[in-house]
Amino acid sequence: MKEAPYRKEKIQEVVLNAASQFIQQESNGQSLITVTNVDLSSDFHNATIFVTVLPDETEDFAVEFLKRKLGDFRDFVKKKTRLQYIPWFTFAADKGQKSRLRVDEISEELEGEK
Repeated sequence: MKEAPYRKEKIQEVVLNAASQFIQQESNGQSLITVTNVDLSSDFHNATIFVTVLPDETEDFAVEFLKRKLGDFRDFVKKKTRLQYIPWFTFAADKGQKSRLRVDEISEELEGEK
């Protein structure tokens, strides 16, 4: 039986929404943690959840907090979603998003100089 072509995207969306809900529920509010992307392996066994954190100084602490909560997050996904298979999760800081923001800042500066 052939998989639906959108299955990966649908699972990524479900995981992204679950991660956002979990972080909102578990975070103490000292930093703003935003889920920016989910990278799901082709076999659906592993998922990396990318987050951005404000203020920047708290990024390492926030990512470590999320890594400590991985077991709780996996249980949350089991209870709150209808996924047949729950991937193994990893949380990581979204360095690509920071790079894009920096490029935007530099572009605006250059536009202002013209």
